[in-house]
Formats: sequence, C-alpha cells, structure tokens
Amino acid sequence: MSGTMPSLDDLKHTADMKAAPLLEKLKSDPKNAQLQNQIGLVYENAHQFKVAAGYFEKSLESDPKNVGVRADYASCLYYTGDVDGALAQLNQSLVYNPTHGGTLMNLGIIKWQAKKDADGAVAAWEKLLKYNPDFPQKDLVQHMITQAKQRAKSAGDGQKG
Repeated sequence: MSGTMPSLDDLKHTADMKAAPLLEKLKSDPKNAQLQNQIGLVYENAHQFKVAAGYFEKSLESDPKNVGVRADYASCLYYTGDVDGALAQLNQSLVYNPTHGGTLMNLGIIKWQAKKDADGAVAAWEKLLKYNPDFPQKDLVQHMITQAKQRAKSAGDGQKG
C-alpha cells in the first residue's frame, strides 16, 4: 500500500461496499431509523456528505427527536454548503435537547466560521460548558471562546477608527 491518500472515489467505493449489507436489510425494513442512520454514518465517514444527508434525513422522518442524527445531518448540510439548513437543524435539536453538547459545539463553530458571528458562537460555547462541565473537548472549546472574543474585540476596535 502506498502512502497516498485515498481519493473521494476510493472513499465512495469503500463506503458503497460497507453500506451494501445495510442497504440489503433496509429493503425489508425501509423505515428503520437506526439502519438509515448507520448507512448515513458510513457515507459521512467517507466524505460523501450529500448521500449521507439523504439517509440522515430519512432517519429523522421516523425518529425526529434523535439529536445525534440531527447533528450529523447538520454537519453534512454544512459541508455541502447549506449553512442556513445546518443552523436550522441544530436549532431544531436544541428544541428537543437544549443542553446537547455536540449540537452546541457545532452551532458555535458554524456561527463563528460561516456567519462571522463571534458573539453568537461564544454564547453557544459558554452554554455548552455550563451544561456539560466535563465535555471531552472542553479545552478546545475554551480556546475557541478566547479566540472568538479576541477577534470580536479587534474587529470592534478596527471599526472605531
């Protein structure tokens, strides 16, 4: 095996092979939210975000309150360029579970990176740490809060001149 990274076509081919037995099961149980989610994860891990989003969306039709699936769906929407769709999904997740760590993490990242909303990002991340004090990526979240606050401050200083 060479040291080159697999291409997206290689990743898709691998995902298709991994998904095949799950897709076969899905034929006899097409509304199985867990199967839809598993297939979505296979394609998401292979960077096939449009395909994955379709399976996550179908999973949510049967299990709309599954915030984990909704967070994955939002990530796929974000990676395919649908920032507003991603934010809508994350906000819907917060309706079902207002303290979900992954949702608040992603909400902050998208607000900061895609919407240039440092204050909104910081608010999401501070809420994340308030409700999830043992969050596994706590140090990263604290670092992002510091960065976002610094950027917001320097942007504000630059506008006063």
